[in-house]
Amino acid sequence: MTALKKFDLSVIESISKILGDTSEGFTGSEIGKLLSESRIPDPNPGITKWKRLFEALKQKQEIDDCSNNVCVFIQNAMNPARHFNKQEWFSSNRYKLNQVLSFEGLSLGEDGKLGRIQKASTLSEAAARASKLRDSLLNRNVHADVLKFCKEELLFDNYFHAVFEATKSVAEKIRRKTGL
Repeated sequence: MTALKKFDLSVIESISKILGDTSEGFTGSEIGKLLSESRIPDPNPGITKWKRLFEALKQKQEIDDCSNNVCVFIQNAMNPARHFNKQEWFSSNRYKLNQVLSFEGLSLGEDGKLGRIQKASTLSEAAARASKLRDSLLNRNVHADVLKFCKEELLFDNYFHAVFEATKSVAEKIRRKTGL
């Protein structure tokens, strides 16, 4: 495998905060198991979960001089087979991770694998890359005009305004076709 560029430490911190969140993240024992499975040393099992994860991933990246094992950890943690009975948890955390990973030009697919995407440089770009509403509409094969008219609303997952803009797109199409 080709060595992947090291992640910015703020990206590792955000990933750690998502996966080590007190209420929505992994438990301390799950974190230990995931680190072990990913062959990443657990430098300090007694500290806060997200800080523990951050230190482990940061140190592994420094030792390896690449982010490959950080990526392996994310894929292990987000393996869909682990979350067969927690689909909402998986989707929610995948969405959050994708917002952060987009700053490194990566995206986590529904299969739990990382893939390359265009790198985001702003928060709104990151949100757009990870948009749940847009993904949901694409999965339902919504008409391209709806996506075109709702671009800004989809960027912010604004359901009400997305529907409103979609109805305006229908009116616009009727006006164009009838010449009104």
